[in-house]
Order: sequence, then structure tokens, then C-alpha cells
Amino acid sequence: MIEPPPGVGVFEFVVLSTLRAAQLMRGCRPRVAGTHKATVIAQCEVAAGLVTHFGPGPLDGVDVLASSGVLPVAAAE
Repeated sequence: MIEPPPGVGVFEFVVLSTLRAAQLMRGCRPRVAGTHKATVIAQCEVAAGLVTHFGPGPLDGVDVLASSGVLPVAAAE
């Protein structure tokens, strides 16, 4: 089992790993070497501190979790 890095809760570790795995499956280059599946590579990247957060960046005001394609986007009211 891959352990989360210090200061990262289990829930945050799972969310970050899931989002990173989705990126890897869409074709992003891995930041660690290995022949594992995307989910394990993503967990290794988060555990190594290579992926630290998904948050506002160049797309300020855009919900990064919803726009990542991992979570469904709620319909606007």
C-alpha cells in the first residue's frame, strides 16, 4: 500500500491521485519512472510530493474538480 506523504490526509491523497490518474489516462507524461498502471503511478507521484494540489491557477474562477472530467458538472440554475 502506498502511504500519503506527511501533512496530506487520506481523503486528499485519494482525490489528488484520482485526478492525476485521469490526467495520465488522457496522455499526460508521468513524473516517475515505472511500468505500473496509471492509478499506481498517480499514487506514487502524490506520495513523492510531485503532485501537491489541484486548485485555482490560470483558470481562476473555474471549478478545477468539475472541469477535470473526473466529477460531473452540475447543471446551472
